[in-house]
Amino acid sequence: MEHTYFPMFVDISDRKILVVGGGAIAARRVRTLLLFAAEITVAAPDICPVMQQLLQERRVSWIRGTYEKSMLAEKDFVLAATDNHEVNRQVVADCRCAQQKENRRILVNSADDKTLCDFYFPSVVQTGDVVIGINSSGRNPESVRKTRKKIETLFEKKSQYGEE
Repeated sequence: MEHTYFPMFVDISDRKILVVGGGAIAARRVRTLLLFAAEITVAAPDICPVMQQLLQERRVSWIRGTYEKSMLAEKDFVLAATDNHEVNRQVVADCRCAQQKENRRILVNSADDKTLCDFYFPSVVQTGDVVIGINSSGRNPESVRKTRKKIETLFEKKSQYGEE
């Protein structure tokens, strides 16, 4: 039975976030996270132009190289967003292992397999002091995109970054 996820707004301003992957999906998620968090580390052998710009602006830090379990040290949230399913699965497995062995919870999201996620990455619309998160529990990303566009039209302001 598939579950519907509870929408919860959490202060992540002081959380340490690791994004494994340096491509377009990772960049979209990082840009959204930057609206709410300050300490984001990207781990990837290469990074896309958007990520390079964020690095130049000193908005993210970059570990240049392939994923290693040691990168999880002191991280609170991890996003596995590579184009390699096996690497993403390993990231999730290592987060779960840290939970068991180190008695600490690392919330993890895998961009390519919703069944492995502790949380789903929402589509975000922000206008002024209002933040709206939209999610379909991973079932219908197209519906989320359409809903986001309707909300943006309602507020007559485009969100900076949309996801699910």
